[in-house]
Amino acid sequence: MAEHGEEKLLAVARHIAKTLGHNDSTADDILQIFSNFDGRFSRDKLSEKMGDGDPRSCAALEHTLKSLDRQISQYVAADQPIWADSVDAGAFLDAVDELIATLREWHPMTGEKSVAACLDRAEDLLQQAMFRVEDEFRSLMERGGESFELSRPLGPGESAGNYLFDSEDEDDDGGMIGCGDDHQIPIAHPISDYDILIDALPSVTINDLHEIAKRMVAAGFGKECSHVYSSCRREFLEESISRLGLQKLSIEEIQKMAWCDLEDQIERWTKAATVALRILFPSERRLCDRVFFGFSSAANLSFMEVCRGSTIQLLNFADAVAIGSRSPERLFKVLDVFETLRDLMPEFEAVFSDQYCLLLRNEAITIWRRLGEAIRGILMELENLIRRDPAKSEVPGGGLHPITRYVMNYLRAACRSRQTLEQVFNESIDDRTSSSSLSVQMAWIMELLESNLEVKSRIYRDPALCSVFMMNNGKYIVQKVKDSELGLLLGDDWIRKHTAKIRQYQVNYQRSSWNKVLAVLKADNTSLAPNPSLNTMRERLKLFNLHFDETCRAQSTWFIFDEQLREELRISVVENLSQVYRNFLGRLQSVPEAGKHPEKLIKYSVEEIGARVNGLFQRGGGGGGGK
Repeated sequence: MAEHGEEKLLAVARHIAKTLGHNDSTADDILQIFSNFDGRFSRDKLSEKMGDGDPRSCAALEHTLKSLDRQISQYVAADQPIWADSVDAGAFLDAVDELIATLREWHPMTGEKSVAACLDRAEDLLQQAMFRVEDEFRSLMERGGESFELSRPLGPGESAGNYLFDSEDEDDDGGMIGCGDDHQIPIAHPISDYDILIDALPSVTINDLHEIAKRMVAAGFGKECSHVYSSCRREFLEESISRLGLQKLSIEEIQKMAWCDLEDQIERWTKAATVALRILFPSERRLCDRVFFGFSSAANLSFMEVCRGSTIQLLNFADAVAIGSRSPERLFKVLDVFETLRDLMPEFEAVFSDQYCLLLRNEAITIWRRLGEAIRGILMELENLIRRDPAKSEVPGGGLHPITRYVMNYLRAACRSRQTLEQVFNESIDDRTSSSSLSVQMAWIMELLESNLEVKSRIYRDPALCSVFMMNNGKYIVQKVKDSELGLLLGDDWIRKHTAKIRQYQVNYQRSSWNKVLAVLKADNTSLAPNPSLNTMRERLKLFNLHFDETCRAQSTWFIFDEQLREELRISVVENLSQVYRNFLGRLQSVPEAGKHPEKLIKYSVEEIGARVNGLFQRGGGGGGGK
């Protein structure tokens, strides 16, 4: 460094003397002043290298360039790779170093025609050397991947081991694919353990590449070096992701795919994105940093060029999913993509941290947010589906309506990703309420469903069957809420409120169905006659039997899907009927005209009434089971 600084100082002194010295005597005076000021500026030393037409000043440069030309040209013209022999590689690099140093040393004297001509030849020689170095760099990268290791932190008791990627093809190519016509590069296979890094090139090769990169950057060929590096590594990376099963598709092609095919591609994308962000990209980052050690700008540029195509491929797929159809059945796969991208965001931040990768990092965040918008849009489409579901025909037996099953099972499945959904909806939280935006959304969907069912219940002409329909669907809804994350979102108050509604439907059912039957028997109790006649009692009994038979016959096809609800309803009906019927039979038997065998007048015993009622609500009709 001291010698280099002195050379610069001498060059400046020579330049001043030459510029100010309009004639020989003036120049001599200036040289004398410099030599008196500092011994380093002696007349002999300054005049020796002023180069003011002195052929001796160019002679040394000419001699140096001829020697370097002989050394470098023999390597440039060689048919065999220079780096096949480490001695040749070292000698070649030494010659390149000397050429670069010579150019730097003589650069301040480019104003001299003779020096400038020599330096032009030196620049040409350097360019030839860089072309050959570039080829050697490419060749090393292509040949260097013949063997490589997978390394990971070792746990207690583990021993170091090598992990080899090989080809899926049943040949002996050692896991290599073509890179041009005559070269091959290794391909990574799917891995389940993400705590590893790939050393895709041997350490010796990486060191050689680093030495070449140093010279190319020093010679002003840094961009060319980055381009060669990026082109080879980019092919490796893209083929590796292809081997993970992800097709290279445009956004338009993805949007035109059948949903079943897209579901399969989403699963492949999830695995490919995880491997890329946690293994492949960090491995490429490390390799770039080692090859371009000391040249952060070249390392960052090269890494961006290597990973940009694969990253855009992964992000475009996620974007196509985000801007695709809002059909409700897509929710769960869109959630998968959203969660994968969310979970990989720290890797995006860590791996793409430099300025060259800023656009890729920002694009990942934008698409992740767009996926959140898609999720909210899908649930809005679910709302529209509920609103548009028509009240065409009644469900036989007052059973479960398909829309109830669909919506509740849908929401129950969706709420398995409750934390993710809360994250998606948190952007619209109202600070004035303690409820999350997701809980508000779910309550609104439940309200829409309930309103839709109420409209559908009006199709039934029998008010009792209308109540059974609402009872069934209401019970199903409450069960699904209590047995899932929906219960946490909607809360205990919501559950209590809707449980009370079910009880009210039970009351409405009995009032509109069995009260008419009971009224026949109770009518005698309010009669003004203190001792009704046998004929009156007999007519009341016949009328009761008629209404009872009609009611049982009508309700024989009705269905209560929930066993507990079915049992509660039966017990309630039997208790009410049995008590009134038993009282009626007691009065009938006390009438004198009934004679010794009043049972001949009785069609059903109290036990038979109970048995008949207990046989109801078991046929499923068209709207049966509760799953």
